[in-house]
Amino acid sequence: MVNVEARIKIKGKEFEILVDVDRALQFKKSIGNIENVLAVDEIFYDIKKGLKVSSKDLKDAFGSDDTKVVAEKIIKNGEIVLPSEYKKKEQDMKTKQVIDFLCKNAIDATTGKPITEKRISEALEQSGVKIDNRSIEQQINSVLGELKKIIPIKIETKKLKVIVPAIHTGRAYGLLKDYKEKEDWLSNGDLSCIINLPAGLQLEFYDKLNGVTHGSALVEEVK
Repeated sequence: MVNVEARIKIKGKEFEILVDVDRALQFKKSIGNIENVLAVDEIFYDIKKGLKVSSKDLKDAFGSDDTKVVAEKIIKNGEIVLPSEYKKKEQDMKTKQVIDFLCKNAIDATTGKPITEKRISEALEQSGVKIDNRSIEQQINSVLGELKKIIPIKIETKKLKVIVPAIHTGRAYGLLKDYKEKEDWLSNGDLSCIINLPAGLQLEFYDKLNGVTHGSALVEEVK
């Protein structure tokens, strides 16, 4: 068990709690109970100094002075301060996911043959590309852009036309922007986009698009 701080800043004031890091990370993904996450059943302005938050400030910032209600909001919306070994572990896992994706979906542009895991790993290191904790689809294009400077790599892509109803454009835009080649805002407020999507991400992309648009987006392949 490793206890760390989770914190958030609201209306110019810092609010901190002490949590079990593994359970807090799970709870942030809506797994587990808040009762098992808190190491100390208190809300602090500054944990190191032991300064506890007043009931008035809790109600003003969170609408409640219930410790568990406040702690849940801090974990879900704030920052969990991860030890360096956890940050490295997360980055190593994400890097492996990117390498596995490229091994399955990328080919050598000059020979048409698959690229080995070792070659991709070495190219990532040489390129200095930073792989962060975002999903693969959010960063694969920028990763490929850097890898192409080192090795002749390419991924089969699908050109798609996506039309999103106006009511869902706010949530869908973040999903589309990383692949966007062209966008048009229609007179009725709908968003029409031409995107280039790695073929290996198609099913995952459709699932997420349907999720944020409740199945109302229209998608057709552009030949």
